[in-house]
Amino acid sequence: MAKSNVFDLLGPIMVGPSSSHTAGAVRLGGMARKILGEEPVEGTIFLHGSFAKTGKGHGTDLALLAGLLGMLPDDERIPDASKLAQEQGLSVKYEVIDLGDVHPNTVKFDLKGKTGVHLQVIGSSIGGGTIVIGKINEYEVDIRGDYPTLVVLHQDHPGVVAQVTLLLATAQINIASMRVAREKKGAQALMILETDQTIDKAVLELMRKLPKIEQAMAIEPL
Repeated sequence: MAKSNVFDLLGPIMVGPSSSHTAGAVRLGGMARKILGEEPVEGTIFLHGSFAKTGKGHGTDLALLAGLLGMLPDDERIPDASKLAQEQGLSVKYEVIDLGDVHPNTVKFDLKGKTGVHLQVIGSSIGGGTIVIGKINEYEVDIRGDYPTLVVLHQDHPGVVAQVTLLLATAQINIASMRVAREKKGAQALMILETDQTIDKAVLELMRKLPKIEQAMAIEPL
């Protein structure tokens, strides 16, 4: 039997009426911000399924925005997220979308960061404040924000995975799980590694200098 914790049994401490539509939505926004790797300045939030139908009444729109601003589910400023976003220079618009056969509480973020970085993230709030990120740009992933996570975009070339894992081993960073998603054309691949230790900036910079590595980002757990 899988172990349960207090969070699983009681749900998150939050501001709002629904753990899925409010607490989970804040966490989705927060994870999208972490994956972007910098403060977002512009974006479109596409609401799917239940998020689109009942999200307004549950404050999902404000919760997603609050997460993008870096708030946590228990932040009392969540109802003021629109005002705070305007003050902080974050411009966001909302649209309804049909993402197909995905969880009804699903959102797509199309974000631009302050340095011009552009990113698309699709994630779902699956109950009790728990979330899962299912897609980063065109790559299928499975990120839940429970562990420090390394995301590496690289050329689909023999030996790249071995170089990355060797660097982590040398830095005494243990890999909890790993998944590689390959582009259909075979030119690029996305490596997702969850680790037991935090990935510091020095290791990340060395990672970026490895041959065939195009982009590497470290995502802190929620």
